[in-house]
Amino acid sequence: MRTFNLGGFMRVRATVAATALLLAALTACGNGGDSGDTEQSVASKPAAADTKAVDCSDESLSQSEWTENCAEQGTGGDGTDGEATGLKFGGSYTWPDGLKVSVVEARVFTDFDPEVLESPEPGQTEFRVKLKLENTGKSPAALDDLSMIIEGATNGGEAALTEFSRGSAPLQGRLAPGVTAVKTGDHVLETRYGKRIVVTVQRASEDFDLDFPEFEGEIVG
Repeated sequence: MRTFNLGGFMRVRATVAATALLLAALTACGNGGDSGDTEQSVASKPAAADTKAVDCSDESLSQSEWTENCAEQGTGGDGTDGEATGLKFGGSYTWPDGLKVSVVEARVFTDFDPEVLESPEPGQTEFRVKLKLENTGKSPAALDDLSMIIEGATNGGEAALTEFSRGSAPLQGRLAPGVTAVKTGDHVLETRYGKRIVVTVQRASEDFDLDFPEFEGEIVG
């Protein structure tokens, strides 16, 4: 009959059991530390703000909705990456020399001066576009080189250029480095083309690869 040394066998089992208990204790300590850290980390994180998601590329957004939710980010970036299309009113574009342009608004014009025979015309939408210009470059920028082409964004049509006497600030003169100015452009568009428009800001230059940014929005008022 085969015999076993039970004493030795029990000593081995006792050693294994002790080792297992030691490992379990160490593991529990490690897990406890991680759990505490995790709970502290989660507790220290502020609750996410309850914000309403807005699709800034949605063309049905009103100008006020887009300005409130999307003006800071713009659409199409600031233009430095070459994206000059798909911009919205309130967005901006920067040319390589540092001249930055943004369409602030387009608003129906009503402040006519009767002394110079200004008055609204039936079937026409008279409006004023405001451009914000900032020279972030190192050299003066000639504002005379700038001009606007304005087209209807819904079913065509092109606005005619005009100039209303009151409050006009045409694109003239030079803009020094570090200076910001707001200039205006007055136009007339047939009412049958609606009030949603695309404003293309052109710039005269010897660089034929120069982009002309396009801003889309709505004439308010």
